[in-house]
Amino acid sequence: MMEAFVLVVVKPGTEEKVYETLRGNEKINEIYRVYGEYDLILRVGVSSIEELDRFHDEVLRRIKNIEMTETLIASSYRG
Repeated sequence: MMEAFVLVVVKPGTEEKVYETLRGNEKINEIYRVYGEYDLILRVGVSSIEELDRFHDEVLRRIKNIEMTETLIASSYRG
């Protein structure tokens, strides 16, 4: 299992609508509303890069009120 954090910018005033659209998705473990450059942060769990690609293509890109995303793939320290 791999984790990614997706930083999301939405059209102004649509934060709640986008949240409601995303909240039932089985790949999303947590959703946070944040202030600043981004509007939402998603913690996403997937089994592979290919599954992350499908999540982006089939879920995020189909939500018209999402203007931009930035995806950070989480890694752990070994020590």
